[in-house]
Amino acid sequence: MSKKIEFHGSDLEKIAEYYQIPKDEIILFGANVNPLGLSEHIKQELFAHLDIISSYPDRNYTSLKRAISRYCKCSPENVVVGNGSTELISLLISQRSARKALVLGPTYSEYERELSLTGGQLSYYNLNESDNFILDTENFINSIADGTDLVIICNPNNPTSSAIRQKDMEKIVDYCHSKDIFVMIDETYVEFAPEMAAITAIPLTGRYDNLMIIRGISKFFAAPGLRFGYAVTSSREFLTMLFTRQNPWSLNSIGAFAGELMLQDKEYIEKTRKLMNSERCRLYRELEKLDTFKVYPAYANFILLQILKKDVTSFQVFEAAIREKMMIRDCSSFQSLHGEFVRFCIMKPEDNQRLLSVLENI
Repeated sequence: MSKKIEFHGSDLEKIAEYYQIPKDEIILFGANVNPLGLSEHIKQELFAHLDIISSYPDRNYTSLKRAISRYCKCSPENVVVGNGSTELISLLISQRSARKALVLGPTYSEYERELSLTGGQLSYYNLNESDNFILDTENFINSIADGTDLVIICNPNNPTSSAIRQKDMEKIVDYCHSKDIFVMIDETYVEFAPEMAAITAIPLTGRYDNLMIIRGISKFFAAPGLRFGYAVTSSREFLTMLFTRQNPWSLNSIGAFAGELMLQDKEYIEKTRKLMNSERCRLYRELEKLDTFKVYPAYANFILLQILKKDVTSFQVFEAAIREKMMIRDCSSFQSLHGEFVRFCIMKPEDNQRLLSVLENI
């Protein structure tokens, strides 16, 4: 059995050094970023407008918020923008100052880190592997303890790639509204979903003021370095609080300019969705044939696998892939994900086929 090396599964530089592989030769199946890369249209527009960095962005981001409102079909007055979704997650958690928070897990560790800074009590409601990580909505609602004042949900969820449909999410939000509980919904991966309209909770902001939906452009638009995120809520009180506490010009001029263009890039958006839907279905069918793994229904741009083969660990599968210059995610670091799991994102068909060949030989 291979000895497990002490590094994070997404630590590209450290992994490249340890395995003596040039990092630009490694295919990043662990980053969950759109394999199409940055849109050529956006590249051309950025090149032609680099002089915008000589000016401050509009302090209110009026034009950008209008573009977001058109894209999301919501009021521009309900939109806040920030330095990536990470800043908005941090702002929300810090300003809510939750005394008792409930997080739907297993999920992204940043929520727990931010909550730890507020000094509140944190508990998890964990999705069950036996249910294919599909949420039992009624059971979840019944598990919300008295005194809870913040619920955090990633939808579609990372790392399970499972999703809560809008009609079930409304049940959660409605119950929380009756108990004066605020709901944060991280929709980082919702644009990859086969039926985005059936998953997104943004329409609920027109009926409820106890929730905020947070998104970014890092994954779907392949621009993690741009650091542009946005959120939607109809809570006037909370929006006022955020605008008061948020640093001015949180989003730079290039981020505001590019973000507006990205949300209007229909050709790129459709090309991405077509690729994701086709490859997600194809990979799922092929993985179902393998006795070594259990594959779970996927709504995001990544697929979770449980290793069923005796004495095979997630680290061993990670190593089998990285030695072929493909970096997947060893999921052993995810809180409450019990067992041996790996996660990989959907890349271009030829790269997906290379990874599939490795997995077939485990």
